[in-house]
Amino acid sequence: MRFEIRRRALYVAIGAAVFFAAYSAGAAVQMTPEEASQVREEFSDQIADIDEYGIFLNNIRIALGMFVPGLGVGIGAFSGYATGNVFSAIAENEPALAGVPPQVILLTPFGIMEVFTYGLAMSRSGLLVYQFAKKKNWREYALPTLIELGIAAVVLFAGAVVEWWMIQELGGLNLDLAS
Repeated sequence: MRFEIRRRALYVAIGAAVFFAAYSAGAAVQMTPEEASQVREEFSDQIADIDEYGIFLNNIRIALGMFVPGLGVGIGAFSGYATGNVFSAIAENEPALAGVPPQVILLTPFGIMEVFTYGLAMSRSGLLVYQFAKKKNWREYALPTLIELGIAAVVLFAGAVVEWWMIQELGGLNLDLAS
C-alpha cells in the first residue's frame, strides 16, 4: 500500500507540474493592449457577482472535465494556459502586479489547493486511460476514482472559501479589469 501511495503522489505531482507549466506558458504570452483588454473584459463578465459558491462551481466544473479519461489532461493544460493568460492580461493593466511573477498566485493557500486538485484530476485521467488499455475490470478503479472525485470536491470547496475570504480581506474584486 505504501508503494502505491508514493506512486500515486508522484502522478499527482506530475499532473500538478503539467498544470503549472501550462499556466506559466499562458502567463508568458505577450498580448496587444486590445487583446489584453478583451481578456480582462471577458473575465470581468465571468466573475460578476461571484461568491465562494460561484468560485467552487467554476473550479469543480473545470476539475470534473479533467477527470475525463485522456481528454482530462488536455482540458487541464488548456485551463492552466487560459488562467495564465488572464493573469497576464490583468497584470498588464494593474501597476500593483508589475514585476510580480505570475506563479505567485498559485502559491497562495487556495492556489495550492486548486493546483493539487487539478494535478489529482489530470493524473487520474491518465491512469484511467492506462487502466482501460490494460483492460482492467472497472471495479478495480471505480472506487479510487469516486474517492478522488470526493477529495477534489472537498478541497475545491475549502479553496473557494479561502479564496473568497482573501478577496474580501483585500477589499473585494474592485480592480478595473475591463479598462
